[in-house]
Amino acid sequence: MTPAIANANVKFVARQLGFDDCRISVAARAPHADDYLKWVEAGHAGDMGWLERNTDRRCDPREVLDGCQSVVSLALNYLPSKDQARSDYRIARYSWNDDYHDLIEDRLKDLDLAMADMGGQQRYYVDTGPVLERDFASASGLGWNGKSTVQIHRKLGTWFFLAELLTTLKIEPDAPSKDHCGKCTACITACPTHAITGPRKMTATRCISYLTIEHKGAIPLEFRKAIGDRIYGCDDCLDACPWNRFAKVARETRLHARGEIFEHKLGDFLKMNVEDFRGVFAKSPIKRIKRERFLRNVCVALGNTGTKEDLSILQEVRKESEMLNEHASWAINEIKNRGCPD
Repeated sequence: MTPAIANANVKFVARQLGFDDCRISVAARAPHADDYLKWVEAGHAGDMGWLERNTDRRCDPREVLDGCQSVVSLALNYLPSKDQARSDYRIARYSWNDDYHDLIEDRLKDLDLAMADMGGQQRYYVDTGPVLERDFASASGLGWNGKSTVQIHRKLGTWFFLAELLTTLKIEPDAPSKDHCGKCTACITACPTHAITGPRKMTATRCISYLTIEHKGAIPLEFRKAIGDRIYGCDDCLDACPWNRFAKVARETRLHARGEIFEHKLGDFLKMNVEDFRGVFAKSPIKRIKRERFLRNVCVALGNTGTKEDLSILQEVRKESEMLNEHASWAINEIKNRGCPD
């Protein structure tokens, strides 16, 4: 099988499996490996300790898979309709339904089997392995790395998941993508916490997605008001991208909004016990941060948007843990300072 035929075959199978795009690049040291190493050394990874491990492997896929010759980059559209989620809080759109890791990994297994029949050995990941995936996506022509550091696709905009297979197959590479951001800085301007400090310069420890998902401790006071009504992640820099004018709602219904996630009021979440939380967020990526950190986020959102009706449940939550006591107490003071007394 020639490299050109391998390219056509892999793309055909990827389309049959429901991926929205598939591109190929040569396995090599990642173009921005040095930038990544400096970023980690500067401490920008925060609580994301896995980014500080296996740096040699993360910089070069040939360190991950012996004989690796090609990287297959894949895109899956996840854009749900905005009309599906009307509530008094915001959740990042990628987590409006089932965990994308499970959904995409099932497809990757099938693609792996097809490529094994072609004679290849593979390793595949959905942002779970030591791969600088945006570098290889850009090298393959599957979009470009935007100024927010988010990958941008001509047809999908910013609303897609990235996945990749490292393979020993020699596959004809696709042409790399050009940078189409031009002079636009909409994503930088949109960031509520100024986490994007310049084009493709991200201080993750300031990012609302990091603070509400990856950060394990108390949310720093300086960022709490900027978090607003967001209780899991933030889409502001993605939403601001002009390339989203071409984006269409995802075909995969398991990525559309799940009703029970948006049928609550903010205060209702504080009344959930562990079993309730697990039930509502079963199969959702939200479940992985566990109840305490989720309620921490809810307390901050209530501090920014709550009313006197929320004071009693915030008082109850204070009793649960030191962290919840701190965030609920902050919320109570913020609500009272807005002129909402007991």
